[in-house]
Amino acid sequence: MPAVLTRPALSRALLARQFLIERTRMPVLDALEHLVGLQAQAPMPPYFALWSRLAGFDPGGLAGMLTDREAVRMTVMRGTIHLVSARDALQLRALTRVVTERALRANYARALGETDTWQVAQAARDLLAEGPMTGSALGERLRERWPGVEARALSMAARCLLPLVQVPPRGLWGRSGQPLLETVETWLGRPVPAEPCVETMVLRYLGAFGPASVRDVQTWSGLTRLGEVVERLRPQLRVFADEAGRELFDLPEAPRPHTELPLPVRFLAEYDNLVLSHADRSRLMDEPVRRALATRNGQVPGTFLVDGRVRGTWKADTGRGPARLTLTPFERLANEAEQALAEEGERLLEFAANGREGPRQVTFAAPSSAAPSSAAPRGG
Repeated sequence: MPAVLTRPALSRALLARQFLIERTRMPVLDALEHLVGLQAQAPMPPYFALWSRLAGFDPGGLAGMLTDREAVRMTVMRGTIHLVSARDALQLRALTRVVTERALRANYARALGETDTWQVAQAARDLLAEGPMTGSALGERLRERWPGVEARALSMAARCLLPLVQVPPRGLWGRSGQPLLETVETWLGRPVPAEPCVETMVLRYLGAFGPASVRDVQTWSGLTRLGEVVERLRPQLRVFADEAGRELFDLPEAPRPHTELPLPVRFLAEYDNLVLSHADRSRLMDEPVRRALATRNGQVPGTFLVDGRVRGTWKADTGRGPARLTLTPFERLANEAEQALAEEGERLLEFAANGREGPRQVTFAAPSSAAPSSAAPRGG
């Protein structure tokens, strides 16, 4: 019988691999690859995600990787925008292409009708050879050839079928800009591999998110039918069970800290993969919290951890006036937890202010179990 891992054991194993028990001094690019990218639906969350994980994190270094084409923003796991290394961009896009193709069929089949979407994709590739353009501009240019089809549907066909990156200044620290699209092959000067290795992807997931079940890997990636992949890998994996009897897989040498190891408070960015990458999220949150975070519009607020559990949301405002961080717990917190959050929150505000002088305030809102709203930091 496999050994049983309790909820505290699973929580600590996950947080150790995510560098959320102790910040690491790993180079940014290495950390980005260890984490298999950072979800980046909005431009700034990856910076906050790395601030919580890396000691002495310099946001300018990550911004430089985007301009130097060492890292890119593109659609990969779950059909969502991630910030990934250039090397991972090619492999992960090839592996998850079926996810975006499935999303196109599910969401735009009616709008596209009998349109040959692969012809649309080729036409889009030809247009983008002229230079990067926004999705809306691309859709309007495509509509010149397919006037009876909505421009947005044509644009989405291109974005789902082609490996496109969002080029800078989108995603640069302290900057703003519309998403300009370019093919990853043109941007990086390298082709997408024809036969990427799904086994390697599963092993890397376990290294950053394990121990985990087959359903967990599928939830993170958006891929299906990974059971047979895990079976092929079984001889080189350790097998555990959770308290409900579900089979969990892990790398033999991956960290699994003691269940009594004290955990620091930590702030998680909007859309942080930590709270999105398991089918069973009980290692981090209770079911009411999971439901509260699953907002209908797809936004995922910034959250904070107390003793390894998601205990509330945060919202930073670094626009005009004093820089403010508002913490909204889901229930009343102990005084010690509030003090630790206030101290870490001061450091978060200093980072978010990006060198701007002025007063800073950390405040606690009344506990609320209602569905949280977006916690997008302003400024930064």
